[in-house]
Amino acid sequence: MNYKILIADDEPQIRDLLKLYLENEGYNVTEASDGAEALRLISSVSPDLCLLDIMMPGVDGYQVLRQLRKSSNIPVIFLSAKDADSEKVLGLNLGADDYLAKPFNPLEAVARVNAAIRRFYNLGAADVKKETLRVKDLVLDQEACRLEKDGKTIDLTGVEYKIMELFMTHPGKVFTKQQLYEYAWGEDFIIADNNIMVCISKLRSKLSEDASEYIKTLRGLGYRMES
Repeated sequence: MNYKILIADDEPQIRDLLKLYLENEGYNVTEASDGAEALRLISSVSPDLCLLDIMMPGVDGYQVLRQLRKSSNIPVIFLSAKDADSEKVLGLNLGADDYLAKPFNPLEAVARVNAAIRRFYNLGAADVKKETLRVKDLVLDQEACRLEKDGKTIDLTGVEYKIMELFMTHPGKVFTKQQLYEYAWGEDFIIADNNIMVCISKLRSKLSEDASEYIKTLRGLGYRMES
């Protein structure tokens, strides 16, 4: 499948560089120079993944992501010259799947896109039988990549979906931060990385008002889906 990538960045050099490398990888690339144009293209082109610069004129990357998450959970990777942890946490809390700080190596950008596409669209897994998983009142439809609670759909990012899939496939099993990270992000675990804590916190708020009703923290060990 020829996946469609939307690059939204107000710097032409960044767009040109990413487009060159991504097209060499076989992706179909569309460009936007600001957030408003990005939203129009998301509606008309229906990209499979978005690379969003945060600091764009007019409508910024955060606003684009908020609008996108109202109707889609496709992978989103933020691009930003801001490398502060607070910026990363905010982006992940809003529903981004990954964060790439400028300046970046274009080969790393392509690797992150490949990993996000592989995670979300389950490349190479066409022959694997997908089941409907049930834990308590949660239902995960693996064919449709949809989580429901009491018949209502819970919107998840690609990373959140992968974590729920792992938990619900093995209810009651304890997973370390490293296991969760490497399964959901498809990369080697970075010890100082707090993405897992942010993601678990976000999942808990989506699932229930009771933080430990579904996902329990075991200090020094990891996390477990209560069965």
